[in-house]
Amino acid sequence: MSEQSFFEKVYEVVRLIPHGRLTSYGAIAEYLGTRGSARMVGWAMNASFSARENIPAHRVVNRKGLLTGKHYFGAPDIMKQLLESEGVHVENDQIVNFEEHFWDPAAEL
Repeated sequence: MSEQSFFEKVYEVVRLIPHGRLTSYGAIAEYLGTRGSARMVGWAMNASFSARENIPAHRVVNRKGLLTGKHYFGAPDIMKQLLESEGVHVENDQIVNFEEHFWDPAAEL
């Protein structure tokens, strides 16, 4: 699988994350059958800002619900603001009630 096609597969999954829900890099990797490649999913999210279509990268966080990708949004609070505009509460760069908002592509798709 080429890097570009992997990134495109990641973007396909991320586009399906419902408004107000979140998933993790690892959950996407597992769904794509590439368990252990959560970091590669993170690279795809970083590269998503140059994609032609809008990718809701703010809905992808680490397995503990931390906003580890917030630095790629141009300003430190943009990821938090995007999530809070969808009804997701964030405190100290951590999703409050992460399990309640978690969307598992393996179970949902």
